[in-house]
Amino acid sequence: MEDTMADIKDDIESRCIEIIAKSKSIPEDSVTLDSTFDSLAIDSLDKINISFEVEEAFDIEIPDEALGTLKTVGDVVSGVRKILAARTTTSPASPTD
Repeated sequence: MEDTMADIKDDIESRCIEIIAKSKSIPEDSVTLDSTFDSLAIDSLDKINISFEVEEAFDIEIPDEALGTLKTVGDVVSGVRKILAARTTTSPASPTD
């Protein structure tokens, strides 16, 4: 069970890479966490489309102001992790009635 968190992190990373690679029709193995959007020829419209795909894949909402700060694939992965972590720590308590 100790690998569960690592498995989740690997899943987030691999799913983000898959989404980004598919959006540009490039091989997944050519996309790394250090890949910049510039190096992958991802423009602002691509970034918006990728954000929609990521939101749908992880059932999250990426704040519009955060889109401008995303420069690398790693930024996307860490952003998803932060949103998911915040959601798990702020889940509403179940009613006791």
